[in-house]
Amino acid sequence: MKPIGKVIHYYDKAGVGIVELQGDLNVGDRIKIERGEQSFEQEVSSMQKEYKPIEKGEKGDSVGIKLDQKVKEGALVLLLGEGE
Repeated sequence: MKPIGKVIHYYDKAGVGIVELQGDLNVGDRIKIERGEQSFEQEVSSMQKEYKPIEKGEKGDSVGIKLDQKVKEGALVLLLGEGE
C-alpha cells in the first residue's frame, strides 16, 4: 500500500469524494480509504476531472471518485498493490 491522495471534499447526495492526487491513479485500481477507525477497500469504477470522465488521474490532479461509503474530509487514499 502506498498513499496516493487525500479526500478534500465529499458530496453526500452523489456519494462522490474529491481526491487530491499525490500520484497516478487509474480506473480499475484498488484503493483503501482510511480515517481514524474507519477504513474500507474498493475498486475505482469511475473517475472525473472537471466534470468529464477520465481513465487516469495524475499527480497534482483533483479528481472525483464514486465511493462505496461515506467519508470525511482528510481521509487518506491508499493504492493497493496486486494481492493486497
